[in-house]
Amino acid sequence: MSFEDKIRKVVPYVPGEQPKQKNIIKLNTNECPYPPAQGVQEKLKNFRYEDLRLYPDPDASDITKALANYYKVDEDNIFVGVGSDDVISMAFMTFFNSKSPILFPNITYSFYEVWADLHKVPYKKIPLTDDFRIKKEDYFVENGGIIFPNPNAPTGIYEDLDMIEEIVAKNSDVVVIIDEAYIDFGGTSALPLIEKYDNLLVVQTFSKSRAMAGMRIGFAFGSKKLIGYLKDVKFSFNSYTMNRPSIECAKASIEDDVYFKDTCKKIIKTRQNTEDSLKNLGFTFPKSEANFIFAKHDKIKAKVLLDELKKRGIFVRYFDKDRIDNYLRITIGTDDEMKALIKAFEEIIKEN
Repeated sequence: MSFEDKIRKVVPYVPGEQPKQKNIIKLNTNECPYPPAQGVQEKLKNFRYEDLRLYPDPDASDITKALANYYKVDEDNIFVGVGSDDVISMAFMTFFNSKSPILFPNITYSFYEVWADLHKVPYKKIPLTDDFRIKKEDYFVENGGIIFPNPNAPTGIYEDLDMIEEIVAKNSDVVVIIDEAYIDFGGTSALPLIEKYDNLLVVQTFSKSRAMAGMRIGFAFGSKKLIGYLKDVKFSFNSYTMNRPSIECAKASIEDDVYFKDTCKKIIKTRQNTEDSLKNLGFTFPKSEANFIFAKHDKIKAKVLLDELKKRGIFVRYFDKDRIDNYLRITIGTDDEMKALIKAFEEIIKEN
């Protein structure tokens, strides 16, 4: 037996391609096409670099207080982590410890399966319906916990809050996690339900609507009991996870509500215009409530479109997986970027 026989081996999550070329249109990783709020830029300009020698606040109190004030909850109802990925990984480690499998959709954020393998959590993937919807009754069975995004990724479909509540209510003996990475682009957050259900954790992020993916800031809302358990695990793992610049910039972002809402409105408007243009070109897609569109063409294969777009310096996301291997996930960029995408599609369709 070698030392390698004693090593934990997992198949890692594969993020969207980060191309090195310049002058491309990058619509493959659901990043915000606009810069962060002006206050964030000012914080970075005026940051006291000598303070980097000091450990950051382990509680990220400035972020927690700002979030509590903005969302009208107690600070004890908030957990902050290094991106929502970090928050969810901590939640897997904290809440999913039974022998029963956790449940999540079979078409969803592919990191869930990776975390389950990494943390040795048994899991079962529940098929979506033919039109990519979650069937609530499939989650009314014995399980060790539930997690899914709302809106879902990569489909962009938002499930009604009444359905979310019914799933949470019928699973009171486990923790239910709603991953709301895209909630600012459509739908209603499940946040108010934490006052009614102690077993609900709602996770959000600064990466999309607040244009701060590069700073890795995520947060979760839950009952004081759930948040307390999460903090116990975090402080047993790494107390100083959030760096000082990120804490200051996150606070500045939260304080500029006008910019935040204007950015979301611009992306939603561009999404709607892009949907209209895609329909005219023969594309079909579920109604998106996210900052992306999950589309397929009625005649041309997705892989052909992907490769042809790359030749033109446009990157979108392709998933070589059952049921979705003829779809492209297209991030919403600026108006000019989306016009360039539509023009490219027109050329490709004409050539094929």
